[in-house]
Amino acid sequence: MTFLEMLQGAQQRNGSMLCVGLDPEPTRFPLGMTSNTARIYEFCARIVDATGDLACAFKPQIAYFAAHRAEDQLEQLMRHLRANYPHVPVILDAKRGDIGSTAEQYAREAFERYGADAVTLSPFMGFDSVQPYLKYPEKGAFLLCRTSNPGGDDLQNQRLASVEGQPLLYEHVARLAQGSWNLNGQLGLVVGATYPNEIERVRDLAPTLPLLIPGVGAQGGDAQATVRAGWRAKGPIVVNSSRSILYASSGIDFAEAARAEALRTQQLLRASLPVMSDLP
Repeated sequence: MTFLEMLQGAQQRNGSMLCVGLDPEPTRFPLGMTSNTARIYEFCARIVDATGDLACAFKPQIAYFAAHRAEDQLEQLMRHLRANYPHVPVILDAKRGDIGSTAEQYAREAFERYGADAVTLSPFMGFDSVQPYLKYPEKGAFLLCRTSNPGGDDLQNQRLASVEGQPLLYEHVARLAQGSWNLNGQLGLVVGATYPNEIERVRDLAPTLPLLIPGVGAQGGDAQATVRAGWRAKGPIVVNSSRSILYASSGIDFAEAARAEALRTQQLLRASLPVMSDLP
């Protein structure tokens, strides 16, 4: 089963466009676990178990594990996901971007060591920084396109005078991902929920690609505007929420509170679909 098939299956089974981001920050853990880096796996596994039937994907951010020397706990978490939620794809948020043999090693890390179903990548070193990941034909890769941070304007919103039509850089990335770079139909794009107009523009340029859309929740992205801009019958969207779910409560009820927030977000996203539409 390819990543795209797995994603579509999870969206149908769970009736969801919600991706739960796993960004464990021990200083924000609930009472009894606060600042205990040895309990990163436990915290994340309880979030996963509370939301596994509500999510179409999980997205662990590798830096939150590596910074605390918790890569072994990430591996344990991936085993937990595979054993208990094998139908829900896992997107490793790594934002890798290198070339040649180094990119090959990063691809091995994501797909062989951690067993991720997809990975986030920075495309700004060119196609040879993306190609090693496409050697895993059942896996997916989301290219940074129009990100949710304000500093994205510094590069992504600049015009390319050397390219026909002088597109903005993010528009050029979208065209490449929809076209010549998408050798095996494996590519998707990362577009921030804080820029709904740009989501709609990316969708026009890449009508069939899956869009990973962070920024709903703590970053202030509008869930309804996001769905209206990005959802198409043949173009799935994966709307990520991390902190608002993970840290919905600082008490012993943190998992129950996370589920309640995930359910609220899932239902809000579904309610934003066009009338008489359904998930792909």
